[in-house]
Amino acid sequence: MTPDHKVLFGLGLEAGVHQVGEMLAHARLADEAGLDLISVGDHPYFAERLDAYAALGFVLGATSNITGAVIMTNLLSRPAPILARTVTGLSTISGGRVVLGMGAGGMWEEIAALGVPRLSPAARIRALEEAIVVVRALSGGGDPVTFDGEFYHVTELTPAAAPTPPIWIGSLGPKALAVTGRHADGWIPGHLADWRSTQVAESRPIVDQAAASVGRNPTQVDTIYNVSGRLTRAPLPETRDAEGRWIGGGVTQWVAELTFAVLEHDAAAFIYLVPPGDTISDTTLNLWAHEVVPAVREAIAER
Repeated sequence: MTPDHKVLFGLGLEAGVHQVGEMLAHARLADEAGLDLISVGDHPYFAERLDAYAALGFVLGATSNITGAVIMTNLLSRPAPILARTVTGLSTISGGRVVLGMGAGGMWEEIAALGVPRLSPAARIRALEEAIVVVRALSGGGDPVTFDGEFYHVTELTPAAAPTPPIWIGSLGPKALAVTGRHADGWIPGHLADWRSTQVAESRPIVDQAAASVGRNPTQVDTIYNVSGRLTRAPLPETRDAEGRWIGGGVTQWVAELTFAVLEHDAAAFIYLVPPGDTISDTTLNLWAHEVVPAVREAIAER
């Protein structure tokens, strides 16, 4: 199937406190190479990691065209009303170059260490849904907002004039997937699950059903993949492990696989990243930005 909108290609940036130079240099390279998106992770409980939104502000200031995202914003350590002000502020300063990635929180022991009230898994999902409602209400202009929810309470707050940025949700379980379908512009499968995985095959229908249940067209919810693995010039003997998980390949293998993901599985975006603490090599970055991405763009344009 031919995509009816632009497929996005991005790069996950380094976020260690010792990697500031690499982060900014790679953000500029991605911008100059014509990539669409750069992302940073959000782990405020780790002292060796940069604060995600502080880093994103610097990255947006160091670039001109590329969009930035925090994937995924750590709720509830960033309360929704303040998060709304943060993302609309960044959007205003950068000319709209912001995507808001959100999740219910996966490392709860670490999150609780910040002094955030400990929530049950079900409550985390309810808090996520409330957060999305609050962020949307506090952006895009309009009348003052009063919201009295289970987790968030705001009184007569004037929304920012900046439009709500696209909201992408990282979700796994049925309840979180349903929230994604009801509210999100994009879905990021967890655990680096890819287009051939059982997880995606079983999860995407839940997103679609939830979207339809509130009168949305399921195609309004894009599927965005974080991708990782070796990237070499020459083909590799194996591109998947014994469990079927993508482990990388040569340029032509990456191009074939990502083109297949777009045309046969409606993939809407790919963000290449390396494990936390690692640094993207110049060779890998250039192969991704200057060979894989242009070739996939050309292949899907021809269909």
